[in-house]
Amino acid sequence: MTDQLTITLNDGHVMPQFGLGVWQMPEDETERLVGNAIAQGYRAVDTAKAYGNEAGVGRAVRATDETIFVTTKLWNPDQGHDKALKAFDRSFAELGLDWIDLYLIHWPVPQANLFAETWKALVRLKEEGRVHSIGVSNFTIETLERIIDDTGVVPAVNQIECHPRFQQVELRAFHEANGIATTSWSPLGRGDLLADPVIVAIADKHGRTPAQVTLRWHLENGLIAIPKSANPDRQGENLQTLDFRLDGEDLERMAKLDRADGRTGPDPDSFAMGLD
Repeated sequence: MTDQLTITLNDGHVMPQFGLGVWQMPEDETERLVGNAIAQGYRAVDTAKAYGNEAGVGRAVRATDETIFVTTKLWNPDQGHDKALKAFDRSFAELGLDWIDLYLIHWPVPQANLFAETWKALVRLKEEGRVHSIGVSNFTIETLERIIDDTGVVPAVNQIECHPRFQQVELRAFHEANGIATTSWSPLGRGDLLADPVIVAIADKHGRTPAQVTLRWHLENGLIAIPKSANPDRQGENLQTLDFRLDGEDLERMAKLDRADGRTGPDPDSFAMGLD
């Protein structure tokens, strides 16, 4: 197995820098597909209440002797202090593990104005030892500042849309200044990047695929990448990202791919799915 790269979080826990995302992975296939990924060498899995496959992830993790870092997330309707505590209990039961490594607020949903109260619940869960690390997903500088100011507790992770066409430079700089690790969701830009001439040329130069080059960009920039794949061959191909490096010229060329309109997913300031 290729040696794993890791990130030490601000609370001292160590997280693999590369993992498997299971968004849109059918529950009846999740156990098999996650088990296959673990057999190939994956040591981190990212799920969420909203994905509907926590139980399958849990079964796959319980079936292995390997140490697997598991992340799950609280869904929008479960925001609020007491509701968040109950939602954690449900996710904990679905996963069936001895602990959860990382628990995130999935979206800030600022219009509901419950994210700060919800964050206090996650702080309590960590203090009680029920989860090792706590963090957020899709939070902006403004919403991060709010929860930090309210509690004095800095999230270990903010999971955001990030890829070469949407590099989130300002937000990542805030993360670095405050000791917050960045996890990139949609690290391949939903596949749109894979035909980009710059990335194709760099892939040809290294004898790699455009997907491997794009994923390697995340690792070279100190980001945590969680590409999703239900294809065992593609899972293995993605994992080979760990055994080569991009050079300075490659990174300079890819830095220029950033675009103000590069977002492919929802805007965190307005996304409120599940609250209707």
